[in-house]
Amino acid sequence: SLLVQHQTQPNQMVSFRKKKSSKNLDTTTLKGVEGAASSPSENAADDSREPETTKAPIPSRPPQMEDIPDLLETMTTEKGEKSAAATKRIYELCDVGHKQNRVPMVCSRDYDVLTPLAQCLSQESGDGRHLACLALNNLSIPTENKRVMALGPSSSAVIGGLCKVIAEDKQESYLCCICLMNLSFLEASITTMLQHSPVPDGSDPIPPLDNPESQIRILEKLLKNAPAVPKSGSGKSEGVRWACGLIKNLAKSEENAALFGQTDIPKCVVGNIRNTTAPPSRWTSNSLEDFSLFVILNLAQWPVSKQALIEAGAIDVIKPIMAEGDLQGLKATMACAFLGAPWTDFPEGGSTAAASISELMTNIIEKKGKDGQYAYGVFKLYAATKAYRDLCYAANSADGDGGKSNTKVLAVPSAVALCLQVVSDLVLAADDEVNGGSKYVPDVKSAEYSAAAVTYMLPAILEASEPPRKSIQSEKACGEIATMLTQYANLAGTSSQGKESALESSEKIKAASGSARPILEISHEAWTQYRKREGQPLDQFLSQEKGIEVDESGPLDFLPCMNSESQCAIL
Repeated sequence: SLLVQHQTQPNQMVSFRKKKSSKNLDTTTLKGVEGAASSPSENAADDSREPETTKAPIPSRPPQMEDIPDLLETMTTEKGEKSAAATKRIYELCDVGHKQNRVPMVCSRDYDVLTPLAQCLSQESGDGRHLACLALNNLSIPTENKRVMALGPSSSAVIGGLCKVIAEDKQESYLCCICLMNLSFLEASITTMLQHSPVPDGSDPIPPLDNPESQIRILEKLLKNAPAVPKSGSGKSEGVRWACGLIKNLAKSEENAALFGQTDIPKCVVGNIRNTTAPPSRWTSNSLEDFSLFVILNLAQWPVSKQALIEAGAIDVIKPIMAEGDLQGLKATMACAFLGAPWTDFPEGGSTAAASISELMTNIIEKKGKDGQYAYGVFKLYAATKAYRDLCYAANSADGDGGKSNTKVLAVPSAVALCLQVVSDLVLAADDEVNGGSKYVPDVKSAEYSAAAVTYMLPAILEASEPPRKSIQSEKACGEIATMLTQYANLAGTSSQGKESALESSEKIKAASGSARPILEISHEAWTQYRKREGQPLDQFLSQEKGIEVDESGPLDFLPCMNSESQCAIL
């Protein structure tokens, strides 16, 4: 039972059923438990042959949970058909008709099914190995099980066993890639998983990049040895495909990206896109191309790995995909922004890029997806805001000194207001005395990228009206936004780069308060309306200078003191 990530529905399952053809792929979507990681799938069977287990004596009654200790003993002490028959019973206990058994089988302290199943992966007999792969796939689906299988006492045996099958290029290799991918949906596990680097007992640890038996080197070898145009549906192509799905998840961590950047994996995934004959509009979810472009996107956002993609020619390969008005176009656009593509590379003067990424930012904040393209949770806010910042930088660079025609494409009031909202929500979240914070508390990186985007858009945001005129609204907007950016700069968690950028913007905005600035005014109004809807305090960013109080006798601050202790009395 095999779980995979899907963009239009967060819970996408693949099941392999043995029918007349051995290559039937049945895709079913069910409602899951937790995001993209926890949905069970349908039945799973081999895509090459049925396990030959009918010769072994099979009990007449279906297996029960209380049979597990005896079955485990048979699996580990017997060989051949008897061991395979016991493994089959374990598989049947967690198949599609017995989903309720999956968590107890792994999380119960009464027995350990994982280590015996992992041992079965090293069997020379294909039947026991194949059945162990199926059982481990089913057991890897519930979120509770992922943590035990990827991080628990048996994790080394499980991950090691799966990697060994892949390294030996067995026909179950693709099933092992899917099982590892299932486990990698638990983001807490991905750094530990990629550190898998086995050594003989008693030997010193070897860093993953220095160990040909490590998971990262095994995956690299799988991708490097794949034929340039693998036969679709073959065991080899399926292994490469699901390996790319696994790498897509593992590449979400900067620490992992640093390792991938030192391998040939970036070159391989760029090659997958370069060599495909299918147009992007025909790429299905979870296809080799879909996974490969996601790997490029995830690696492109980290400085530690993006150089490897640039050297592999990624920009020229994915640039044409930006013209697609769908999920693949969005992924290519974000990746090109991360990789530093020049502004002239973005189609239609950058307008489609600006619209699609600002829409993505809005959807993430509103906790929703986009029908037919992506589900909520597929993209992170820090990735979307970083892509927008990098787009703003590209436009600003193309404008040069004094220009604003390109930044105006991005400085749409709704997008500017969104950036202000992300920064101000973080400021409010950091202030313990404020009541009525945001429902969506952004992370520190998202706020930094949003503040930087505002800085790069300033030439357009601060454009004066024609003809020039005074405006109380613009003066108020300049004061509030400058104060908010200064408060953000002074937060303890703000990076030095974020602080410098915010203070620079604050000074420029303050200096612009004498004249009407239409884009700034409309952006400020949209930001204010958002804060009203959220019930946030509207005086949070008003100037704190209170002025001098007076009564008919004159300024109260200057009334004479009535005694020698210099304590003033108000008359």
